[in-house]
Amino acid sequence: MKEALFYSSPAEDVVQCHLCPHSCRLRDGEGGKCRVRRNRAGMLQATSYGSITSMGMDPMEKKPLYHFYPGSEVLSVGSSGCSLTCQFCQNWSLVHEEAPPTARLSVDQLVERCLVERERNRRCIGLAFTYSEPLVWYEYVREAAQLAKGHDLKTVLITNGYVQEAPWQELLPWLDAVNIDVKSFSEDYYRHICRGSLAPVKEAVRTAHQRGVHVEVTTLLVEGLNDSEDEVRGLARWLSSVGQDVPLHLSRYFPAYQMDRPATSVASLERAKRSAREYLHYVYVGNIWGWEHHSTFCPRCESLLIARKGLAVYPRQLEGRICSQCGWTLPIVGHVEETNP
Repeated sequence: MKEALFYSSPAEDVVQCHLCPHSCRLRDGEGGKCRVRRNRAGMLQATSYGSITSMGMDPMEKKPLYHFYPGSEVLSVGSSGCSLTCQFCQNWSLVHEEAPPTARLSVDQLVERCLVERERNRRCIGLAFTYSEPLVWYEYVREAAQLAKGHDLKTVLITNGYVQEAPWQELLPWLDAVNIDVKSFSEDYYRHICRGSLAPVKEAVRTAHQRGVHVEVTTLLVEGLNDSEDEVRGLARWLSSVGQDVPLHLSRYFPAYQMDRPATSVASLERAKRSAREYLHYVYVGNIWGWEHHSTFCPRCESLLIARKGLAVYPRQLEGRICSQCGWTLPIVGHVEETNP
C-alpha cells in the first residue's frame, strides 16, 4: 500500500480525496468511486500502487497517437480502476472487476524493463500508461514518469482527463504526450452515460496543450447519442480554439459492458469526419478498416504524407516534416519510422 497524494482530513476518521472532480469523502474502510483509493484508519491509500494487470509492447498508433513519433513502439502497462463509469466501457474487466494483478513491479523494475526493451528494439522509445485509467494510479505513474525522464525515455498517457487542476499541473512536466478521451461534447451525456462531467476534461486538454505536452483527442461516437452534426461541430470548433493542429480521432463504438446499441455506422463516422474537418486540420476515424481513414494528408494540398495500413506506417510525400508538394510543415513530434506490415 502507498499513501495517496492530494487528500485532506475534514473530520475525525474521514478523508476527502482531491485527485478527481468527484472529491469523494470516505469514512474509515470506504473506497472511492475509482475503487483503488481507500480510507484506512484516517489515511488515504493508493491500493493499486505497483499492481499491473496488463503489459505489452504496442505501436504508438494503437494508443492512438498519430503525430508523436509515428511508427515507434512503447512498453504499455495498466492497472485497475477508473474515475468514470461509462456504460460502453471497452476495458470493463480491468476497471470494474477485481482483476488480479499479473505482476507487481516497483517503479525501478518497470523502468529497468523498459530500458531492456529499448536495448533490443530500436523502435521502443518509452512507457505508455493505458488500458485502465492511469490517473487513478497517480502516485505510481508520476514516480515512473520522473524516473523515465532521467533515462531519456518518453512517457505517454492514455486517459479520460477527469482530474483536478493541482494533480494535473504537477504531473504534466513529466509527460511527453497524452491522448485524452473527450467522451462527448454534452454535459448531459457525461452525467447520464459516464457519471462524470465534461468541464474538467476540457480544462485538462487545454492545460496540457498550454504546458507544451503533445495532445491528441479521441471521441467514441455512439450513433444517436453523441454523433449529431451539431455536437461534432461543437467539439471540433472548441478543439480548434485549443489548436487547429490537435489531432482528433473519431472512434467507432461497438456494443460493450452495459450498452447494447448497434455499432456506429460507417456513414455516421464519415459524416462526422467531414463536419470536424471544417475546423480541424487532422481528423482520423478509428475502429474501421481503410487506410484512408488512418492516413495523414496535407491540409493544404491534400497530398498523402503518412500512409497507415493497419498498424504499419509508411512516410510518403514527406521530407522530414515538410510536404514535398507544397511546403506545408506537418506538426509531428519526432521522426517518422517506416514499419513493416
